[in-house]
Amino acid sequence: MTLIGGWVAQRTGDRRHLVLGFAAGLMLGVVAFDLLPEALHQAPEEVHGVPQALLMFAAGFLTIHIVERAVAIHRGHEEEYAEHSHGHRHSHGGSAEQGLGHNHSHGRSRPDAERHQGVGLTAAMALVGHSVMDGFAIGAAFQAGTTVGTVVAIAVVAHDFADGFNTYTITRLYGNNKRRALALLAADALAPVTGAAITLLFTISEHLLGLYLGFFAGFLLYLATSDILPEAHSPHPSRTTLLCTLAGVGFMWLVIGFAS
Repeated sequence: MTLIGGWVAQRTGDRRHLVLGFAAGLMLGVVAFDLLPEALHQAPEEVHGVPQALLMFAAGFLTIHIVERAVAIHRGHEEEYAEHSHGHRHSHGGSAEQGLGHNHSHGRSRPDAERHQGVGLTAAMALVGHSVMDGFAIGAAFQAGTTVGTVVAIAVVAHDFADGFNTYTITRLYGNNKRRALALLAADALAPVTGAAITLLFTISEHLLGLYLGFFAGFLLYLATSDILPEAHSPHPSRTTLLCTLAGVGFMWLVIGFAS
């Protein structure tokens, strides 16, 4: 799914906003209907009147927010799409996708261009790192039970499409060449497998598992609401995208209901 997301990014199809809207709905559904209830069940102890699982939920949301701000992953989506439409791209004889990287290094000195490329590489590597955590979440969720593992896996698979899309786009957006973008895309595709394999080496206690699920719920909610939904709506603000998001939430409700 990550590789498919990267493939779509190279071609930037006009319907990708619908897929992203549906993926965000799946993620919202798994947070509300499965991760948080399971986290509260396994880590219900309170700290100053608040369940530990909910404290970890807030911590997960804030952690990814701080990380994104630190490495400049989260950028204004409207600005990105405006930059893609620069007319001087046509003077280079390349495809729109080939012009993507050139737009942002045009007119820069070599050191500035290299620093600019470094930001893109750092952002893409951060996405690879969080994909490792996605895989870890799948393995940890299966330790909590088959139902939890299945719905988390569905949410992560849906999210990995957006991950692949963003990894390729961000790498190219900051002026890196296609080879680097494809290498990072491949690393992002392997990362969840690595994360899931790690959980085969040890068993997580029920309490720690509840804390982790709460943390991952906050992490997933941030990605859905602050990255994927804005990206889905920025090129095509439409009721159809919203309907796809609602369909994703409804689908996750059905999946969890049948699996319970």
